[in-house]
Amino acid sequence: MRGALLAAAGGAMGGAGGPLARTIRAKLTAALQPTHLEVRDDSPRHGGPPGAETHFGVLVVSGRFAGLPLLQRHRLVHEALRAELAGPLHALQVIARTPQQWQSDPRAPPAPPCLGGSKR
Repeated sequence: MRGALLAAAGGAMGGAGGPLARTIRAKLTAALQPTHLEVRDDSPRHGGPPGAETHFGVLVVSGRFAGLPLLQRHRLVHEALRAELAGPLHALQVIARTPQQWQSDPRAPPAPPCLGGSKR
C-alpha cells in the first residue's frame, strides 16, 4: 500500500496532511521553489501508531538542482529539513530532479518496501 499523496504539481497543494507533512511542504517550497512537489507520508506502512508522521517520501523538481550531482541535491533537501530530521522525522526518501528531467520522465518510482526495521 502506498502512502497518501500530500502535495501536487505547481502551487496547487492538495491534501492537508498532518503537521509534519505541512512543515515539510512549506520548508521545501521556501528553500527550493519547486515547480513540482510531492510529499508522501509512508508512516502507516512502518507499524507506528496512527498519526505518527515518522517516515516520508518527497519528490522535488527544482531549477536549483540544475548542474548539481544527486548527492548535492539530496544535501539541499536535507538542509532544508535539518530540524525535522533531528527530531520527529525518522526516514526520508528523496527524489530530486531538474525540471528538464521531470519533463522527459514525469513518473516517480514506487516507495521502497518496509523491511521491518527492529521488527526483524
